[in-house]
Amino acid sequence: MIDQLEYNTERKRLIIPEYGRHIQKMINHAIETEDVEERNKIAKAIIGVMGNLQPHLRDVPDFQHKLWDQLFIMSDFKLDVESPYPKPSREVLQERPEPLGYPQNFPKYRFYGNNIKRMIDIANSWEEGEMKEALEFAIANHMKKCYLNWNKDTVEDYVIFKHLLELSNGKIDLAPKEESLSDASNLMKQKKKFSNNNSKNQQRNNKNRNNRKRY
Repeated sequence: MIDQLEYNTERKRLIIPEYGRHIQKMINHAIETEDVEERNKIAKAIIGVMGNLQPHLRDVPDFQHKLWDQLFIMSDFKLDVESPYPKPSREVLQERPEPLGYPQNFPKYRFYGNNIKRMIDIANSWEEGEMKEALEFAIANHMKKCYLNWNKDTVEDYVIFKHLLELSNGKIDLAPKEESLSDASNLMKQKKKFSNNNSKNQQRNNKNRNNRKRY
């Protein structure tokens, strides 16, 4: 009896371990079945069992397609049965994905984030007037707050105006208008107030959750 025990170290590697050893044995049995009709029946039965193991995915689009793909993958692409979907190929599975491009357009001023560039582009598309000028100063104040989040020391307004001029490709120049941005202490105070409000809301939610009756 001891001689019949199987150890994982002596077994073949599971291709998709989530389905367990028994599903893999069923697939191996299907591969060895010579009768085509019987082999197709076994494959459909295996698909049914695989679906029952993941009932939460029954409503997911292309769920059956995924199961059939996994069936062929676990058979090491050796299973020859009729499938309602195109059979996957080993070459496509082993293809390396193309590297994703880094979304940051201006890594030099990474601390401003990508949204600043979008806001600047919108400001450039507006007609000249008070609304555009107000938006430009709002953008500059937000840039100053982002700069202070990255560097806790104070920052001069001319530095923000210089960065804004560069990011807008020379279209937004606030330096000649001789207006000052919001004080650094006010910007950081607003951030601290917002953080405190979020902290209080979180504590209130946790208290309500703890006081909730459990049945």
